[in-house]
Amino acid sequence: MTDLAPLKRALISVSDKTGLIDLAKALAARKVELVSTGGTARALREAGLAVQDVSDLTGFPEMMDGRVKTLHPGVHGGLLALRNDEAHVGAMVAHGIKAIDLLVVNLYPFEETVARGAHYAEAIENIDIGGPAMIRAAAKNHDFVTVVTDPEDYLPLLSELDAQDGKTRLAFRRKQAQRAYARTAAYDAAVSTWMAGAIDDAAPRRRAFAGTLAQTLRYGENPHQAAAFYRDGSDRPGVATAVQHQGKELSYNNINDTDAAFELVSEFLPSDGPACAIIKHANPCGVARGATLAEAYARAYDCDRTSAFGGIIALNMKLDLDTAKAITGIFTEVVIAPAADQAAIDHFATKKNLRLLTTKGLANPALGGLAFKQVSGGFLVQDRDNGMIGPDDLKVVTKRAPSDAELADLLFAWKVAKHVKSNAIIYVKDGATVGVGAGQMSRVDSTRIAARKAQDMAEVLGLDTTPTEGSVVASDAFFPFSDGLLTAAAAGARAIIQPGGSMRDDEVIAAADKAGLAMVFTGQRHFRH
Repeated sequence: MTDLAPLKRALISVSDKTGLIDLAKALAARKVELVSTGGTARALREAGLAVQDVSDLTGFPEMMDGRVKTLHPGVHGGLLALRNDEAHVGAMVAHGIKAIDLLVVNLYPFEETVARGAHYAEAIENIDIGGPAMIRAAAKNHDFVTVVTDPEDYLPLLSELDAQDGKTRLAFRRKQAQRAYARTAAYDAAVSTWMAGAIDDAAPRRRAFAGTLAQTLRYGENPHQAAAFYRDGSDRPGVATAVQHQGKELSYNNINDTDAAFELVSEFLPSDGPACAIIKHANPCGVARGATLAEAYARAYDCDRTSAFGGIIALNMKLDLDTAKAITGIFTEVVIAPAADQAAIDHFATKKNLRLLTTKGLANPALGGLAFKQVSGGFLVQDRDNGMIGPDDLKVVTKRAPSDAELADLLFAWKVAKHVKSNAIIYVKDGATVGVGAGQMSRVDSTRIAARKAQDMAEVLGLDTTPTEGSVVASDAFFPFSDGLLTAAAAGARAIIQPGGSMRDDEVIAAADKAGLAMVFTGQRHFRH
């Protein structure tokens, strides 16, 4: 068998008609016979191209509203026949089956249909049957058949034909076959995932996830690890859908940290005022509100100036020039915001290593979805942590209730706690974090570390007292003992927010009362591992 396979007949059936006419004209110019279906055939004829209907191959008309048109031996025999097998060739001759050398198919827009909230029946009608069947058949027989499923592969196909005198190499066909199977796998994954949600099956017997390559990365978390970034096709604002205005390509760690930063800042609505989150190694090192965006950034920066160096900055509203100037005062890896003034973009242009991303909106923290994590031999799947707590959800458990100002800071701290690695402790004062303790094995250690970092910043800022004096504290999970709470009180905290639910809640509440603290329970935990 020769490595090269000639193209004499092509079957083209596409929903996405991007680049269709140019491709078809180029094939026709190379004397390739065109066979097509429905709307694709109409589009080709309107462009003045000679095209044969697929019904001429099958001897059957399209029927049942187009549900049945290519599911026929006249099509699948032409795709699957081994051209070097006498029995296969004999069967083709006996039954009048014509060989199909090129299949160009993209599928019904199922993903787009469900993304716009289509009802169940419409989604079902947009499940393609004939397309995946043909794609899989052509891909299986890639020794002889070339398959193309993405418009972005049209030009490479034509380049291949030019280079190989109207033929394709086996290596090219194998690559296209792999892409074809990946496409049908992703399509089936989208259908099965949607259907599990539609029938409220939280734990279907089989789970499938898929994505489309956004970029290959220089390396992963470390230089010896290969890595790539894939998009899942959703339109959630964030790093996957953002526009990058400048700077070198994002790294694996940049993408991970930028996602963490933007998901956190999205907790704070622009209608409630400007907010800024600074992230380092996926943990917040400063989060704050301000009267202006520049002030919000400055207050977030003052939580931990050391960790902010080389960090990721997320903003909850349009980046302006004053804020851009403040940000460029130190080295920053990435800035992500819903939008940016042209003056801010121009200012950032002087910093070639700074990446600026805009997203056209904030992520909705209350929106559902799935999160998954690989473990040895499998993966864990759970709902996205979209838990939300408001003032009416809080239960005051101490003799002293929090003041209005304390309550506002408690709710602010709770939003931040959701995005800090466990064990998480967050000190907040006047709408800004003043100490963050993350990722410790002991909750009391997180409490101490956050307080100590606040003391260090007091020295940097020239303050007479630690910023934790008069602060509030959020704990992502309950205090199992009173020691963590008492450590926070010793640092100057005056109010606590925590889930509650410990066997020793009574002991912890008694310790809070003795220390004169106000404490509220949320009844909701925010572990983040």
